[in-house]
Amino acid sequence: MIARKSLEHHLSAIEDAISGQCDQIESMIRLAYHGLCERCVGTADKVMAMEERINENEVLIEEECLTVLALQQPVASDLRRTAAALKINSDLERIADLALNLAERTESLAKFPQLDIPDRLTNMVLFSIEMLHDAREAFLKTDRTLAAKVRRDDSELDDLNRQVIVELTEKMEANPELVSGYLHLFSASRIVERIGDHATNIAEDIEYVVDGEIHRHQILDFASKRRLSNS
Repeated sequence: MIARKSLEHHLSAIEDAISGQCDQIESMIRLAYHGLCERCVGTADKVMAMEERINENEVLIEEECLTVLALQQPVASDLRRTAAALKINSDLERIADLALNLAERTESLAKFPQLDIPDRLTNMVLFSIEMLHDAREAFLKTDRTLAAKVRRDDSELDDLNRQVIVELTEKMEANPELVSGYLHLFSASRIVERIGDHATNIAEDIEYVVDGEIHRHQILDFASKRRLSNS
């Protein structure tokens, strides 16, 4: 009983720390995009300071997960919780990196004050933040339904990204002298799309915690799986 309480204490501490990381990263994304829209030079420095704290926390969370694996020796669902926390921790660090990449676009776009930010790109940013928020809630509540929603939402984010690319391509063709500026917006759209990809990874890890199935890269049909098992 004491060992069980100790394990639960460690896992709860890890999950609280991951939740805190999510809060900080959501703030980073909002700050980065505000800087992009307002052409606030210096935004990247602010986001970088936040990203450094994320990196420090990521190391602490990883160390705590490894301690649980080594000393608590979790099994079954507890082992899945710990393994998922390790992977989610890594995905969050990557999202923080992407938020910094987005902020860095501000410095370049400051040279093109005449360029408007596409409305769809704004929608993408808000959508990606919602996906990350939903992924965190799904993680804390072990909510498979909410995790599945995040996975579905990724398709919508991908569609928005394609629409932004089409819009920017048309504008580049009409205004070739502004191609450099539009390419920075193109890059920003791609960055936000990748944030959605990492939120989706988190959702897949939550599904793994619930049902023990790895949902990443499930591209083989039944016949293909049978051929592999028989080879």
